[in-house]
Amino acid sequence: MSEQQDSTGSSTDADVAVLGGGVMGETLLAALLASDWSAENVEVTEHSRVRADELAGRYSVRTGAGNAAAAARADVVLIAVKPQVVGAVLDEIAPSLRGGTLVVSVAAGLPLSFYEQRLPAGTPVVRVMPNTPAVVGKGASAIAAGSSATDGHLVLVEKILASTGLVVRVAEKDLDAVTAISGSGPAYAFYLIDAMAEAGVLLGLPRDLATRLAAATVEGSGALAVQGEHPAILRERVSSPGGTTVAAVRELDAHGVRAGVVAAAVAAADRSRELGSQYAG
Repeated sequence: MSEQQDSTGSSTDADVAVLGGGVMGETLLAALLASDWSAENVEVTEHSRVRADELAGRYSVRTGAGNAAAAARADVVLIAVKPQVVGAVLDEIAPSLRGGTLVVSVAAGLPLSFYEQRLPAGTPVVRVMPNTPAVVGKGASAIAAGSSATDGHLVLVEKILASTGLVVRVAEKDLDAVTAISGSGPAYAFYLIDAMAEAGVLLGLPRDLATRLAAATVEGSGALAVQGEHPAILRERVSSPGGTTVAAVRELDAHGVRAGVVAAAVAAADRSRELGSQYAG
């Protein structure tokens, strides 16, 4: 057992258990190793033996233990299972956790109180709302602290997630909005890319070329937007008076694209709250 992380959360010597070896579990695993954690300090639990062997072979981490055994050895427990089974996993690991073990969850919807009611009193818990581009290091994750989590715990989670992209701190009450914007947001971007590619095909481009152009355009536009200038200003720079872009944006407005995106995000936030209530029982 390595020495537990200090109050600043700066140590990469902490033993980490990743519970769940699916896409997000593997993303967290890769993020840990990219953040200078040693594979010797990382253990993954996965019910599929084939998948466990695959992860062990790819990352040289320990696999094969059950959730309780892995959690008992860990300084940090990362929960990356489906929301509907989180309760069972918490019940399984609660008796095994050592005092001060940090529990971090990427399961959507479940409130911090759900974890704190099932884990030993005083267990620090941090919720993470990631998104799928984290797989390629271009993600956007929001983290929220439970009642026993300190600034040091948040710093440690930020270090774990550093290689996945943007990481921001929010209050838990804002996580449904985060889910609507960045959690579900990649689907909106893919929807737009698909629509742009379809337009390219309609205008005579081969589908592969149209898709590549659309995807690269969205990627490059996002890279410009994150530099800090307001997107409206960036849009105006592309929009010459009486030109092609002005004509195109006018059609987007006429077809209610802006209102549709806002309505979609509101629907996603509402559904996030509903699912949280449902999963929490």
